[in-house]
Formats: sequence, structure tokens, C-alpha cells
Amino acid sequence: MTVTAHDPSPTPPNGTPAAPFGYDDLPALTARMTGADKHTPSSDSLTDALWVLYDQVLRVDPARPDAEDRDRFLLSRGHGPMSYYAVLAAKGFIDPGVLDGFGTFDSPLGHHPDRTLVPGVEISSGSLGHGLPLGVGTALGLRARGLHAPRVWVMVGDAELDEGSNHEALEFAGAYGLDSLHLVVVDNASTTWGDSRSRAERIAAAGWSLAEADGRDHADLRRACALPHPGRPHAVVARVEPKHPR
Repeated sequence: MTVTAHDPSPTPPNGTPAAPFGYDDLPALTARMTGADKHTPSSDSLTDALWVLYDQVLRVDPARPDAEDRDRFLLSRGHGPMSYYAVLAAKGFIDPGVLDGFGTFDSPLGHHPDRTLVPGVEISSGSLGHGLPLGVGTALGLRARGLHAPRVWVMVGDAELDEGSNHEALEFAGAYGLDSLHLVVVDNASTTWGDSRSRAERIAAAGWSLAEADGRDHADLRRACALPHPGRPHAVVARVEPKHPR
């Protein structure tokens, strides 16, 4: 099976062909989601990294979101998932029409993504500090099953690295050489402790391959994601404008 993220007009699981959407359509798709609890700055900071992953990196197929040989993408920072939903709609995983009901009682699109309701969503997330440990377990599980082609990508925010569970996961993955595991840290300088440089050095010290990128530059993000890292997990620190300018 050829698994691709580049089909301009994918067919979602309901069989209705999706209109071809591109990056420039994301603001309009996101604007369809209204309501009070949107975490807009958190969502906006993820947009470019999410787009590059789904457009140029991930081996996923909206027609077969549960394909065994798919890459796994785990959005750990699950609060404010509007940009995530917009990208999933643009790529044909969900009908863009469901965006209008975001956060309502009977909508599948909650303020945190639910893996049982949204095609393509691997984990129900939003409780910070869980995504990377789950990514470690996913990588170990795939290895145990002899599935070496699928890659695991986890996206966290810089403030989420305050959680101790992430540091345990970093140490374990580095020590066990989980080279199918990838981490994208979207850094908008919202953390309470440390700074961007110390976070990057901490990841590298745990035995990870590390690349840094402009989180708004698609070519730079693609470069950082594509660097070879044999025998080691790989992390990309993607810096965007600060959430709270100082």
C-alpha cells in the first residue's frame, strides 16, 4: 500500500470527496470554529508545524486512518486544538462541515481531541505531560510487533516540558535508542522554568538527535524533521513568537 499525505483531494472515511484545501485555507477553516474556550494563541502557535507534518512528513492516509503501517501522530498539547482540526479537515480526515459545531454538545470536536470520535486522532489529550510517555510506549509497542516502518511523532509545547513525566520519557527513549520516536517542541516562550536554550540542551543530553527550526518557516521545519538520526530518537525545537511578549 502506498501511504501518502500529498493527495490534493483525498477521500475521507465517509466516502465524500473533500475539496482541495491548502495552507492558505487554514485561517478560513479555523474561523468556522467559534466559542469562548478556544485557547487561540496556543492553537495558532501550532499551525505551521502541524501543516508541515501532515503535508510533507507524515505517512498517513485519510481513506485508511487506522492502517497498520501508518505513522502515528500524537498531539500532546491537546488544549486549543482548532488548528489541528483545521489541518485534519484540509487533509480529508474529517468533513469541514463539522467544524461549525466545534465545542457544542453533540459535536465530535471537543475542546480536547477525542480519539474515539475523530478519525486520525491517535490519543485523547489535553492533560499535559502524557503525550511523550505515550509516544515512548507506542514506539516500544510497534517495535515489539515487528513494525519497523511506522514512525511516531509527538508534539508538545515548551511549557509542557515542565512536567516531570516528560523528562523520564526523554531519558528512557534516549537510553533505549528509540529511533522511530520523534518529538516536536513548539516553543512560544510560555514556560515557567528555564529557557529555550536550556530545554534544547536538556533534550540533547538525554541522548537525542536535536535540530532547531523557525516554527513559521516551512522549509526550515521540513529540513529539521528530515535529518537522519540512526539509533537515536529525534527532536525538533520549533520556535515561534512569544505567547506573552516580554
